[in-house]
Amino acid sequence: MIQRVQSIWLLLAALTLICLFFFPLLFKSVNNTEYLLYIDGHHQTVKEANGTSISTTPIGAMVLNGITILLCLVCIFQFRNRPMQKRLIMINMVLIAATAVLSALNASLFPGGISGSSLHIGSALFVLALLFCTLAIRGIRKDEQLLRSADRLR
Repeated sequence: MIQRVQSIWLLLAALTLICLFFFPLLFKSVNNTEYLLYIDGHHQTVKEANGTSISTTPIGAMVLNGITILLCLVCIFQFRNRPMQKRLIMINMVLIAATAVLSALNASLFPGGISGSSLHIGSALFVLALLFCTLAIRGIRKDEQLLRSADRLR
């Protein structure tokens, strides 16, 4: 059913991935310039001029994040086909990991690389989304066990 616990976990995973658009992943300060890495690119602020400019990066991480959000929402409505739902969630977990790797590659485009940068809350959101997907798979397995035990009672 759609009100099962795995639907809640998948919705939380989708919301977590949506939050990646709003929270920075990394922060680095170089020569009076602050660099923030978001999922949609680098944001650069010069301390003296108080100006903000956005230097674009490859949009692969942003597109991949959008695909993972849609896949989470599609998985919610696959409640009648639990094996397919589990496969889609596993594919989604691989896509979340690929998004994290692409974001790390985008972070290497900072001046001086990743060294000296500090993590922000956005970096932890990847792990949280993977945790929610894992909990959704666990809920699907419990549903399958419940159905098997009900079939044995018949």
